[in-house]
Amino acid sequence: METTVAYRYITRKEKSGEPIIKGTRTSVRVIVQNWRLGMTPEEIVRGLPHLTLAQVFEAMSYYYDNQAEVDDYIEQNRIPEELLYRPKSK
Repeated sequence: METTVAYRYITRKEKSGEPIIKGTRTSVRVIVQNWRLGMTPEEIVRGLPHLTLAQVFEAMSYYYDNQAEVDDYIEQNRIPEELLYRPKSK
């Protein structure tokens, strides 16, 4: 018998379907990207004070359950290298 996993703090944007933290516009993608930059969950909450630690941990749980989906959203929202500002070295 299989059990469906429900997430207390995760929902989806209406138009895109991207997973976000309920009651916010913060996507799971943003949480994951901050974590990949080396931020701890506590640091993420300090940087995004409208979130709770429970919401950040659940976003990470969602990511581990749905890595390919979230990685696709990360790639879709990536800024191409040629559009990034790179100061010229002297």
